[in-house]
Amino acid sequence: MEVATSKALQDKLYDKRKAGALELEAIIRSALAEGNHDRIAKIVHQLCHDYAYAVHQPHARNGGLIGLAAAAIALGAEVARYLKEIVPPVLACFSDQDARVRYYACESMYNIAKVAKGEILLYFNDVFDALCKLAADTELSVKNGAELLDRLVKDVVSESAATYASILTPDAVVADSEASPERSVEIPTAFSLPRFIPLLQERIHVLNPFTRTFLVSWITLLDSIPDLELVAYLPSFLGGLLKFLSDANQDVHTTTKVALDRFLTEIKKIAAVKKGIDESRRSREEDRDRKTSGSSQAVAVDSPESGQAEPEHFTYEREETLVEPKAQNGEAGDAEADGGSSLTASDNEDKDDGEIDDEWIPGQDVQIDYQRILDILVTFLSESNEEEVQLTALRWIETFFEICPDEILLFTPRLLAQLLPALSHDVDHVKQAANRVNQALMAYIMSLPEEPGKANGSAEQAQIATQVPAIQSPAPSSMSIVPTVRALAIVNSEPRRDTAPTGKPLRKPETPEPTEPPSRTPQAHTPEPQLDVPPHSDLDYEAAVNALTLQFLHEHEATRVAALAWLIMLHRKSPRKILAIQDATFPALLKTLSDPAEAVVTRDLLLLSQISKSSDDSYFTSFMVNLLKLFTTDRRLLESRGNLIIRQLCLSLSPERIYRTMADCLERDSDDDVEFASIMVQNLNNNLITAPELQDLRKRLRNLDARDGQTFFTVLFKAWCVNAVATFSLCLLAQAYEQAYNLLQIFAELEMTVNMLIQIDKLVQLLESPVFTYLRMQLLEPERFPHLYKCLYGLLMLLPQSSAFAALKNRLNSVSAIGYLHIAPRTGVPATPSAVSTFERQNRLRQSKEGTLGDTGPKWTELLEKFRQTQERVRRSQQRSQFGGQFDGMDEQQRAASPAASAGQQQQQQKRATVTLPGESAGRPESAGSLGRPGAGVLAGHAKGKGSLSSFGRLTGAGGGVRKAGKK
Repeated sequence: MEVATSKALQDKLYDKRKAGALELEAIIRSALAEGNHDRIAKIVHQLCHDYAYAVHQPHARNGGLIGLAAAAIALGAEVARYLKEIVPPVLACFSDQDARVRYYACESMYNIAKVAKGEILLYFNDVFDALCKLAADTELSVKNGAELLDRLVKDVVSESAATYASILTPDAVVADSEASPERSVEIPTAFSLPRFIPLLQERIHVLNPFTRTFLVSWITLLDSIPDLELVAYLPSFLGGLLKFLSDANQDVHTTTKVALDRFLTEIKKIAAVKKGIDESRRSREEDRDRKTSGSSQAVAVDSPESGQAEPEHFTYEREETLVEPKAQNGEAGDAEADGGSSLTASDNEDKDDGEIDDEWIPGQDVQIDYQRILDILVTFLSESNEEEVQLTALRWIETFFEICPDEILLFTPRLLAQLLPALSHDVDHVKQAANRVNQALMAYIMSLPEEPGKANGSAEQAQIATQVPAIQSPAPSSMSIVPTVRALAIVNSEPRRDTAPTGKPLRKPETPEPTEPPSRTPQAHTPEPQLDVPPHSDLDYEAAVNALTLQFLHEHEATRVAALAWLIMLHRKSPRKILAIQDATFPALLKTLSDPAEAVVTRDLLLLSQISKSSDDSYFTSFMVNLLKLFTTDRRLLESRGNLIIRQLCLSLSPERIYRTMADCLERDSDDDVEFASIMVQNLNNNLITAPELQDLRKRLRNLDARDGQTFFTVLFKAWCVNAVATFSLCLLAQAYEQAYNLLQIFAELEMTVNMLIQIDKLVQLLESPVFTYLRMQLLEPERFPHLYKCLYGLLMLLPQSSAFAALKNRLNSVSAIGYLHIAPRTGVPATPSAVSTFERQNRLRQSKEGTLGDTGPKWTELLEKFRQTQERVRRSQQRSQFGGQFDGMDEQQRAASPAASAGQQQQQQKRATVTLPGESAGRPESAGSLGRPGAGVLAGHAKGKGSLSSFGRLTGAGGGVRKAGKK
């Protein structure tokens, strides 16, 4: 430069610097006209190093910036070769501490970009990074200058980003294109989206609202350029956009929401285009198959060769036409013309089909990584508590059910862990969106095939495919949720591992396989076509069940109910797979029975019943045993939900099977906890009498002629012995009135506790219920049921003066005229057929048939002895509980010498004297009829029972009634 120009550029006045810049512009123009590029290069070098990089001379820096802008204007189209020298010092001035230097840098870059146009795209990343920082500048003038520059760069990108190739193209690329004229070689464009995406990933995590608005505006602009296909890189910055939704600035929130809606709409359009192309391709293939099948035999012999050579030629021509618009700046008319000519060259292809195939539809080659997008959405569902973020994530997932439901299947366990809590969200919009996604996911899983075929599986694996998924570990309980999901993703997405577009999406002329549709992006950076994806991937049942089981601990009822509904659905769909992992979930299901919500308990019981139905007997027995253990440890559950649990189980499972199993367990373990066994028997007996679900079971019990009824009665009787009143009511229910009367005789020897009297009171009330209508009607036939009167009058004698006493007395008084004649059997007169009870005749008939039915009938004497022994154990248990501290540390002799033990021995001796039945010495120990005939022992028993009842007022004393009876 001349000395005067150099001095003017360093002046502190702006006007003089501007005048110097105009002189410099004239000098460069003249040098350019003369072709003196050496002088121009020296001037540019002097402006950069002596002026623009003069950090401690702000006026010199300002002069250098305006001088570089003037040089760029003077160079015009030739500025491209000097941009490498001009742009870096200007970019360096963007970070200067002086606000005026930053402003002049914006002004200088504006003029340079205006002249360079598409060439400035080579430095787009650097310019974008500088503008990203200036968007949050505190100086208003600098911010305004940056906005002007940003607007200009956006215009350049919109016009040239997709097609502009720099004039400084490497010679190697040009030589390659000239050496191979038969192949179309892609010349790299100045703007590279793969190079820009890492910078965007880095900047997307900023917190400044102005910078966020700047980023969203650029993302929206780049997405509006069709040929860039920014949506293919959406996973790289989707997480940052979702974070923008929680920004307090309304502008950031609004622009981000619009951008995300735009991306979702674009994804739906791309999916629709691909679906339409697939359907049209399948229809054309079907038409060709029909035409081939209808051709003559001679043509059919030659057709395989043409069928093999034809696709390669067709694919190659199609690839050329796809690349052609790129090379000619997007002229669609030329592409269609080339496509038509190439298809005309195809000898064996139909022209119409070729034209349809050759048409390029925007979006058909865009590959979207749905797995990464879903991973981000599910992660934000779990980590973000923002209402808008959760709504957006749920809306996207709901849309993906229409596009790629098989991809969602891989994330089902993780999605369930976040989806079910959202069903109890405080905001109704989030709750409704979560409910829609939940229903869509459940419907899709239900629509899956029962047993998906495995192409490489063995025959043995095919047989057990429904038990354990092929990728699961042999130890289901030891695996966590997330690793299992990762394992599923690795196995099921093996052919689609390179789904993340990490390189530049250039349109290549060749495709790796001729059968695949040609892609407009290189294979190394693009997901494979969705056509190669399997129809669906198998659901990881173990991880899903683990995720659902964890929801049992959620505080909201709706979430717990939904988790159980999911488990019920999964078990109905694949019961063997659920059974394979039942060991880990069974304790949780049992614990859930203590849930305070009745809806949760009902569904829990339904699931347990379903599992029991599809399992073997060992599981059912284990279920009953563990249920009884749960009742043992949680008495509050037994009191509040015991009846509900029993009735619900009887609805889903066989009531007889439930009662048989529980009776066996109670009889076997009654010695451990007599009190619990008595309470449990009382609950089971009340349900047996009153529950509508057990109506058929009651009918079976009333039919003791059948072998099944006899066996069932015997099983229940042995378990019911631990509760005297329940055993008596069981005999009434089974119409074994004579056995019931014999039980009443033993009642008279027992100590009548308040609990027993309360149970008798309830039984009297139940006798007035519709369940015992048949019993009340039988009171009208005393000649057939004489012991029924004895039973009811025996109850009346046991009861104190109360409302139950009055009710039963009124009932008996209404038929007393009929019953008085038949209460006691006549002595000394042979029993006529009318005077012998049906019950007695049946037993005699059974015993007369040796080796047949009589061997399997109820052995009444043994049952009475079982009842007597059990009640003795109950008495001892009560004594231990009352005198527990007194008996501790005593040996057997000391216990025998204690007052309580001596009273018990006296009572036991009276029992043996009282219940010496004449039927036993007659050689028919199993005859219930002989047991009912009163003898001396019976009368003595009645006398003792009266004394026992007279001491009812002193029941609270420890064993007082027993000692008084013994003294008498």
